Amino acid sequence: MKIALDVDGVLADVITSWLNYSNSIRPKITKPQITNWEFWKEFQINPFDFYAELSLCWKNWMSIPATENNLSTITKSLSNIGQVDIVTARERSTDSFVKSWLDYHNISYDNYISVIDGPMKADLDYDVFIDDSPLNAQKFLKNNKKVILYSQPWNRQISENEIPRISNLSEAVKKIKSI
Repeated sequence: MKIALDVDGVLADVITSWLNYSNSIRPKITKPQITNWEFWKEFQINPFDFYAELSLCWKNWMSIPATENNLSTITKSLSNIGQVDIVTARERSTDSFVKSWLDYHNISYDNYISVIDGPMKADLDYDVFIDDSPLNAQKFLKNNKKVILYSQPWNRQISENEIPRISNLSEAVKKIKSI
């Protein structure tokens, strides 16, 4: 079993760090207000600024919280099922910060795979993808790939009937064991 595990929004709550930064320079936004993937359009934020600011947040990786407690234990459980690779879409310049964050949180994984654009993940050879992006999830389905959607405010429009959804990573362990 080959498992592709996303970082931003699944393991690392980087949006909380970005909100702290953004709210210091713009009108306040809360996480529940981020109800779609390209939310910056609603708030008149330039996408290039948004992604540059996310990269800036990763440079201060120690301040990025985990999405939930016990990720170390849960990723070890996933590793007992099969090969777990971190599969992330990001600027290459942030890879070392992400790896430091993963090490700091004692996240179990076999390989670190970084792609330029999220939907490119669907072209990779994995048995199951755990991701929070609704765009990636749709591309996984289009490519006949199994996906488990990690619930976030920006992916609520995806129906549970369409894609299996989890609210915490330990639920993924149960779902993958049943595949």
